[in-house]
Amino acid sequence: MYLANSRAADQASAQAGAKPRWHRVPPNVLALGVVSLVTDISAEMVTAILPLYLVLGLGMNPLQFGLLDGLYAGATAVLRLVGGHAADRWRRLKAVAGIGYGLSAICKLGLLAAGSSVAALGAVLALDRAGKGIRTAPRDALISLSSKPETLGRSFGVHRALDTFGAFLGPLVAAGVLWVSLGDYGAVFVTSFCIAGCGVLLLVVLVRDHPRPGPSTAVPLRAMVGLLRIRSFRRCCVWAAALGLVTITDSFVYLALLRRWDVESTLFPLLPLGTAGTFLLLAVPLGRLADRVGRWKLFLGGHAALVVALLLICGPVGSPWLAAAALVLHGCFYAATDGVLPAAAGPLLPEHLRASGLALLQTGQALARMVSAVFVGLAWTLWDIRPALLLTTALLLVVTLAAAVVRPWEVSR
Repeated sequence: MYLANSRAADQASAQAGAKPRWHRVPPNVLALGVVSLVTDISAEMVTAILPLYLVLGLGMNPLQFGLLDGLYAGATAVLRLVGGHAADRWRRLKAVAGIGYGLSAICKLGLLAAGSSVAALGAVLALDRAGKGIRTAPRDALISLSSKPETLGRSFGVHRALDTFGAFLGPLVAAGVLWVSLGDYGAVFVTSFCIAGCGVLLLVVLVRDHPRPGPSTAVPLRAMVGLLRIRSFRRCCVWAAALGLVTITDSFVYLALLRRWDVESTLFPLLPLGTAGTFLLLAVPLGRLADRVGRWKLFLGGHAALVVALLLICGPVGSPWLAAAALVLHGCFYAATDGVLPAAAGPLLPEHLRASGLALLQTGQALARMVSAVFVGLAWTLWDIRPALLLTTALLLVVTLAAAVVRPWEVSR
């Protein structure tokens, strides 16, 4: 259900001499945002150069890259379930999240050790995404449980803004390291590991676990599956997965931009800055807007923005301004969806199973996006990148319109 309108609370705060907005965000949410900021600098350093490294550096064809990109997107799937269930069963949200952050940090050195072996790179990328999968549900559950229900959109928006600031800095740091090291990818991986280690330390020092009500006995695994009996939550999971199945992954968006506008390879790591900068600016405003007008409406609006972005990339006009507009719309897509969906789904779940439920939701998305990446890679290999993107965009538009008509749950004020 939605608890979307915090206007009365905001007016009461104003009459009492309200503090600045940042001061009204729970300290634990800010702490988790700082951890994500540092961690995302590390992660986006690798993500920014990975397509270039794999396609141009190692000479992978689109299908091979699609398989690895799908693995990168989908390796989180099962581990999200494990992380969410372990956090609820042991009631140790912070500890389980810390395991995930630590695993991802170690994998940055694994990329260096893998060399040019496709199998080894795939294994390291899977472990890196496994770390993300383990930590995501406990982290989002901590954000949800540390916030008031009527301000969940704002809390997730603030967290995603800090997270995205790290994503904005990551490509800049990667480009700087490549410049200083004269194009040495290994230097990027080592620097990324050091920054990721700092993120783990910040988690230990700054973040507090959250005591939760619920049964005194350990949460059984069947309780997680039982969450799908909640009709509104089940519909939420189904539609989120359906949309993920026709959502093009970031790497293909940037490779399409590289191909269409003949971007120099040295500038390729900077393309995500357009997405990240827009996400950074809009995450908090759109999170607050979602609390007011409805989170599901905004979630679908984000997918509509992605449809327009892809049409600009594949359209007949090749103006550089359209490339910039596509990156801005890509950032709008993330600002309207990334934190809005868990903010919408959180209140549908009991508190003692919050991490498990969010893990189920995120698992469906991860598996769907894995299939999407493989499909786009195969279509690119068979028909070239433009027909592949146009087909996927058409499917995304159809599913978005269907979701707008059916609606997975009734909006409640």
